[in-house]
Amino acid sequence: MIKLTRKTDTTVEPDTTLTLPLHSRIKSRLRVTLDNGEDAGLFLERGTTLKEGDQLSSEEGYRVQIKAAVETLSIIRSDDPHLLARACYHLGNRHVSIQIESNSVSFLHDHVLDGMLRGLGLTVEATEAPFEPEPGAYGGSAEKGNHDHSHGHGHDHHH
Repeated sequence: MIKLTRKTDTTVEPDTTLTLPLHSRIKSRLRVTLDNGEDAGLFLERGTTLKEGDQLSSEEGYRVQIKAAVETLSIIRSDDPHLLARACYHLGNRHVSIQIESNSVSFLHDHVLDGMLRGLGLTVEATEAPFEPEPGAYGGSAEKGNHDHSHGHGHDHHH
């Protein structure tokens, strides 16, 4: 098994690729099958989030480039920045990871959230695409539901 232990520069051509969904790209310890069929393990520094294009390497110099897997997303589009800001507020209030573009916002598909956004007057579409959410102001995890309630920024959440 290939042990991938560190992020490395992307100027060198990789030996192969590794396609992972978001929930796997936030794990520091994970057994994986590389896109070429080889078995490997991720042994990364805790808190590492892998993004499309990142490269990992083994102690022996084997290089693997990360690819974001296609996932089912909900996407909202609007030319109204106020409406998109309201959507971001309501999604953020629910600790949902979002990918923000100039006139759209996407998140991992959730029919309950879709209904909430439709209630705000937005059109929600399901799509299949790689998901690269905002990393967060505190550099924490980008995964919905993986939320530490003691942020260290002066308040607690009461759920």
